[in-house]
Amino acid sequence: MEPTVYLYFNGNCLEAMTSYAEALGGEITGVFKNGDAPNPESRMPGGDDLVMNMNMRLGTANVMASDAPGEWYKKPQGFSVSIAPESPEDFDRIYTALAKDAQSVSMAPAETFWAERFAMFTDRFGTPWMLNYTGSKAMG
Repeated sequence: MEPTVYLYFNGNCLEAMTSYAEALGGEITGVFKNGDAPNPESRMPGGDDLVMNMNMRLGTANVMASDAPGEWYKKPQGFSVSIAPESPEDFDRIYTALAKDAQSVSMAPAETFWAERFAMFTDRFGTPWMLNYTGSKAMG
């Protein structure tokens, strides 16, 4: 058993998840929009283009997401999506892509006692991220 991250967006789910797939090398494997619902009772509030559910395959994991229209949307808090790039070059590429127009940067890329490179930020879509490249500091 492994956990699945499920993200909620304020009307820009498709844009955000497509951006994440490009930055992380993921694959969008399914998108169900409000307009795809078979009847009005199956829809969430809002227009046809809102995403009811979508999936991105990332390695062996899935990242799922949905739009949360209007009063349903709550700003993410109390967690970060943590990614472990495989090289300094991957770290730099992913950071550049995900941190572009970031809402905030809690920690710019820097060396720590546990990692050659580490960064924390909230991207332009409101998703909090941690990037961690341990490199030569890997335990084990």
